Amino acid sequence: MARTLIALAAAALLAAPAPAADAKYPLTGENTTITFTGFKPGGKHDGGFKTVTGSAVVPDGDLAKLKIEVEIDCTSLFSDDPKLTSHLKSPDFFGVKDNPKATFKTTKVEKTDKGYTITGDLTLLGKTKAVSFPATVSATADTFTLAADTKIDRTQWGMTYGKGKIDDEVALKLAVTAKK
Repeated sequence: MARTLIALAAAALLAAPAPAADAKYPLTGENTTITFTGFKPGGKHDGGFKTVTGSAVVPDGDLAKLKIEVEIDCTSLFSDDPKLTSHLKSPDFFGVKDNPKATFKTTKVEKTDKGYTITGDLTLLGKTKAVSFPATVSATADTFTLAADTKIDRTQWGMTYGKGKIDDEVALKLAVTAKK
């Protein structure tokens, strides 16, 4: 009898489906777009970053467990004006000589009626602050997609140049289409 129960238990374990594996998608400058828009009275400037590295991991196929880690090469910063690009790389803004990298790492992902709210730690200029933003996210066996529009207050990371002449809020747009 004991052998029969052990045999049945072993058969059940062998027949049980294996847990879904973590799906890992590489994030690069080719499949991940991070752009920004800065506003000022009477105008705006657009820009972004060309070089991004990292990964998006979907544990057990559950997007609510999504883990994103991204490193942004701030030296790859660009804008719609070459003179502005140089100024944005200066200590007045990103200070890329002393802070060549920025990072983002998820800390929480919540399902909402419109998609997901992603919360994580954003490090700019050596300062780490929590940010949350709504996102549309999907994952298949081969492809991970994410789309988000949000705003951050640049002064939270010490970017205070142009106070009163440049809006503190900067619009960010994220777009990812990553293949395994």
